[in-house]
Amino acid sequence: MNEMRAVGFTEFGDASVLGIVTLPVPEPGPGQVRVRVAAATVNPTDTTFRAGFRPVPEGVEPPYVPGMDLAGTIDATGPGVSGWAAGDRVMAAVTPWEPGGGAQAEYRVVAADQLARVPDGMTLTAAATLPMNGMTVRAALDILALPSGSVLAVTGAAGAVGGYAIQLGAHAGLEVFADAAPADEDLVAGLGATRLVPRGGGFADAVRALRPAGADGLIDAALMGPAALKAVKDGGHAVTVRPFQGETERDITVSLVQVGQHLHEGNRVAELADLAAKGVLTTRIASSIPVEHAADAHRKLEAGGVRGRLVLTF
Repeated sequence: MNEMRAVGFTEFGDASVLGIVTLPVPEPGPGQVRVRVAAATVNPTDTTFRAGFRPVPEGVEPPYVPGMDLAGTIDATGPGVSGWAAGDRVMAAVTPWEPGGGAQAEYRVVAADQLARVPDGMTLTAAATLPMNGMTVRAALDILALPSGSVLAVTGAAGAVGGYAIQLGAHAGLEVFADAAPADEDLVAGLGATRLVPRGGGFADAVRALRPAGADGLIDAALMGPAALKAVKDGGHAVTVRPFQGETERDITVSLVQVGQHLHEGNRVAELADLAAKGVLTTRIASSIPVEHAADAHRKLEAGGVRGRLVLTF
């Protein structure tokens, strides 16, 4: 075994640039393990990478391999690794912006401190939906540091990040005001939102109608930007998942959550996995798609309306 398949592209563009490429199977170095990948999710960050919206660091060469979430089974360990062995079922968040590429490959070398065990009873396909989006929300809530009883407003609540924001927020004792289109109201309410507000341009006014002073904090998973700030109280705090385009107001702090800073916190991914095993978090698979159809997965995601995560399977 010296070659593997991966999703790859050599030029930036629409989904048609994606294909299956053949690459050398990587070898784990000190402190690393090699994971036989069973499932890897497709996230918006993959479509923007493919479209060329993000600079590629020096040393990362084509073919570029996207993907930030994976789940699979360890098949080899490098020197100095303890606590992990071949056959262990694991999940991890990784970055495609380093030599070797991202998660959407048959084999991926991962640092041991990035790993979390997949709980018994959880499929590898479901596990792949948790690390990056779960850690994004965990980091966002850490930034906000809202005390129990505070009001958290969430945009994009029916999506993967928004859904985890509702559930982790509620678990932390927060009141969660979440947006929902009419077709998503049952879904968002079922995730544990305290109150539902309309999705779109009326979001901020609807939050204010429920709490005239405004929400204590905001997670803007829908990328509303300045239009969502009206929902936040004077001197409150908003967290965005993409760079904020515009100016803040009323002494509201705007912070960007960067999950890439948290990729080596496998112990925290393990905490999220435990919450999922206990039913506090809900892993949602929109569709399971053979890796050969990665381009179709990108098209589906870019078309909008996906609820949960599209998962590529090997």
